[in-house]
Amino acid sequence: MRLLPRPWMSLALFISWLLLNNSISPGNLLLAAIFCIAIPAVLGPLAGDEQPKLGRWATVAHLAWVVLYDIVMSNITVAKQVLGPESKLNSRFVWVPLAVRDPHGIVALAGIITMTPGTLSADLTEDRRHLLVHALHVDDEAALIESIQQRYEAPLRVILGEVQS
Repeated sequence: MRLLPRPWMSLALFISWLLLNNSISPGNLLLAAIFCIAIPAVLGPLAGDEQPKLGRWATVAHLAWVVLYDIVMSNITVAKQVLGPESKLNSRFVWVPLAVRDPHGIVALAGIITMTPGTLSADLTEDRRHLLVHALHVDDEAALIESIQQRYEAPLRVILGEVQS
């Protein structure tokens, strides 16, 4: 068994631990090192051997920029909505049809939606063809679906090699 069977996961865990604790003290460095070795070793067998095959690093960078931008802008929008009259909110659940088939892509999409303030991925159908999204304010259901599909899902499909750019 290799020390770091999933090096990218280990790196993400190491960095996340330090960022969450806002400290690079010796204790936090040690804990981060322990977690980045132990968690992939324990959870690795549950995930199986299937690893996502990433490509198109320019698309990865573009998607990261879009997500960061949307998080910042959504924070501003949600702050205005929450501080405004509650009667102006129109929250609802919306089923978003999925074109992405790769399980890693579906997880990434659900995570992106959940990280963006004002939206939350809530459920996935058994056939993995629809994702239930809760949005704090929905004026146009079709526009929300199209935005998710174009801004997040389409680049994920390119990154995972499901479609050509």
